[in-house]
Amino acid sequence: MNDKRERILDAAVQVFALRGFFQSRVSDIAKEAGVADGTIYLYFKNKDDLLISLFEDRMEGIIATFRGELDQIATPEGRLHRFIEMHLALVEEKPQLAEVLTVELRQSSKFMREYRAPKFAEYLGMLVEILEMGKERGVFRADLEARILCRVLFGALDEVSLVWSSSRREKYDLGEAAREIWNLCARGLLSSAPAAAEPVPASVPERAPAAAPASSGPRNLARKAKSSVSVVKAKGQPA
Repeated sequence: MNDKRERILDAAVQVFALRGFFQSRVSDIAKEAGVADGTIYLYFKNKDDLLISLFEDRMEGIIATFRGELDQIATPEGRLHRFIEMHLALVEEKPQLAEVLTVELRQSSKFMREYRAPKFAEYLGMLVEILEMGKERGVFRADLEARILCRVLFGALDEVSLVWSSSRREKYDLGEAAREIWNLCARGLLSSAPAAAEPVPASVPERAPAAAPASSGPRNLARKAKSSVSVVKAKGQPA
């Protein structure tokens, strides 16, 4: 990759994470990258284009890293467990990038309304491949719908990442979060999952379960981010 373009992308991560997408200026990014303001426009049309290019570039690297490690794991359940761990480990190891990808990306109307996000689809595709492998081998339930379930799993991972990245309070343990998500998956996915709890006695009225929040990708989570991400206010974004 062109060295100046890479420096600009690196600088954009720093500036977007620090100032927020709306409050960041192209001149701020140029200063952080050590280039003239006009140099930015040699590689990107505008700030939205820079953010989208940043997403695609970083997701390409993330996907390559995930595939390289997952391909070394023989079992589908092992791959799924590791996928969950790697997703949340990335959030902890690269907090600024995680904030940009989970919080600031949703502030771009161009990304939310117009962009098809092929790299995001490829990322979800890795989950679909794992789930389909598990079905074929009889490890996961034969009746699961992989394309729906991959969104459910991503929704859980994304929400945990979103809250962890945007919180200014004490951070919770992402390793523990990964274990909890995996335990939930193991009970619902594995064909040899633990037996269900004993049924409620007939004399005790059984309460209907509370409706689960809808799982979603980047576009649908924009609405949820407005209410759950207090960091936007701290950066000067109107409530």
